[in-house]
Amino acid sequence: MSNTVRILIADDHSVVRAGLRALLERQSRFRVVAEASTGEEAIAKAEELLPDVAVLDIRMPGMSGIEACRQIVERVEGCRVIMLTSYAEDELLFAAIQAGASGYVLKRIGDNELILAVDRVSRGEGMLDSAMTATVFSEMRKANEAQHAAAFAQLTAQELAVLALVAEGLTNRQIAIKLYLGEGTVRNYVSSVLQKIGASNRAEAAAYAVKHNIHELVPPAEDDEPGES
Repeated sequence: MSNTVRILIADDHSVVRAGLRALLERQSRFRVVAEASTGEEAIAKAEELLPDVAVLDIRMPGMSGIEACRQIVERVEGCRVIMLTSYAEDELLFAAIQAGASGYVLKRIGDNELILAVDRVSRGEGMLDSAMTATVFSEMRKANEAQHAAAFAQLTAQELAVLALVAEGLTNRQIAIKLYLGEGTVRNYVSSVLQKIGASNRAEAAAYAVKHNIHELVPPAEDDEPGES
């Protein structure tokens, strides 16, 4: 029985719990060790029985499945949580991830995705319903873009343009020609940029700019001037 996956099911509808139990226990290595109808009851049974996986409805009366997930993850070592929901809701998905959920599956009794989710989560992997995958990647991409944009939030548009050219390896004189500025003015911009981003020299500033994808904000300049040193 060492390979048996011990499962806790929590849903406020007894018919749903019965359907989930029947679905999961068709798998010989799955064993439902407890059922709960509330978040509070789920936490208590998880602490008592130490299941390997807790399958929680995201919406239950009283304590939500998300809060129950957070407490189970904190209190029951080794117990991994799968959240169930009837609808693909972005806000709930990210709240569940923040609460420590290892899986997020749309509630479709008879769907093999839940079986796959329990199997993967019990092995320490994550599982996201295929209907939500595009949403997650989209939000991750937006968050990544916002993080990079924030790295340059203190810079003016002109300072950003100067930093982009520093990152291309241009000298102050070359930057001045590109931007139609005086060389002294460019020197002042470079000094201001270094101070604002906490860089001690041009090389550090260039590395910072590349790390934060400056060329997604400022396209590389066209090479319309001969190189100068």
